[in-house]
Amino acid sequence: METIQSKAAQGRVADAPSGHWVYRILPRGLWPYAQLARWDRPIGWQLLLWPCWWSAALAASAYARPDDSLVSLLPQLSTLLLFLIGAVAMRGAGCTYNDLVDEGIDNQVERTRSRPLPSGQVSRRQAWAFLVLQALAGLVVLVQFNSFAILLGLCSLVVVAIYPFMKRITDWPQFVLGLAFSWGALMGWAAEFGDLDGPAVLLYAGSILWTIGYDTIYAHQDKEDDAIVGVRSTARLFGANTKPWLVGLYGGALLCFALAFASAQAPVVALAGLIAAGAHMTRQITTLDIDNPDQCLRLFKSNNVVGWLIFAGLIGAALWVTLKPMI
Repeated sequence: METIQSKAAQGRVADAPSGHWVYRILPRGLWPYAQLARWDRPIGWQLLLWPCWWSAALAASAYARPDDSLVSLLPQLSTLLLFLIGAVAMRGAGCTYNDLVDEGIDNQVERTRSRPLPSGQVSRRQAWAFLVLQALAGLVVLVQFNSFAILLGLCSLVVVAIYPFMKRITDWPQFVLGLAFSWGALMGWAAEFGDLDGPAVLLYAGSILWTIGYDTIYAHQDKEDDAIVGVRSTARLFGANTKPWLVGLYGGALLCFALAFASAQAPVVALAGLIAAGAHMTRQITTLDIDNPDQCLRLFKSNNVVGWLIFAGLIGAALWVTLKPMI
């Protein structure tokens, strides 16, 4: 389905992949809602999910002892599934809210003017109703956890609420995005232990740095339009110095992750995932062309691989504790 959506015609949004299941399976009447929730661009909920899964996996294998069973060292599948559902619901709610706040800006940017609100495919009232529905789905997920985790999850809404306005007042909106998108690094630990400790805080700090890095790459797609309409970003701030900044951001993220693992006494095998993630991050930096929007989008999306590598390292570490006595 190649038609790019506009006020004159319904279709896909400009940065959604052609032939996506949203446009092949869903009735046309539901397309605008799928677009508000970004179901046709899953990378957002994937990147929101990874800190949740990392935290759950780290909490499960923290302070491991040789006689611990494999089941006790792995995150519960029910917990991972709840985080998955919550990430999809809350990412969708956050994007819908962001579109409501940014409708005027989106109408002036080439990549975003095809979104359902600026293209007139959905009304603001309909968008608000859909936002409430998604938030309720997220609440249903949240109340499955302990009271401390519930309160912690509700606190994240403050950051989510202020994020869309940051691009108007600071060159660091990516930092505020990092605060919101990395909240899961606290949630997984809280769901396991009912409190927060050093490993969770370090994991959160590393996730924030990682988010600033990958969203800076993403923001380079729109820097020309952003300059015209007055939208601020780290992409515009860093400019030609983006690569050195990425070295610092990604390097800092990996250091925080390693310190989190050490503080939690995670099995050393977990570092293998960090090494592989570091190699992938290095490739991102060395190949990045900040003036190639298509490549920026591809490199941004490739951070899903970083998520998998770090998570696989933590799962591998749990397996190692169990299998090592048998070797």
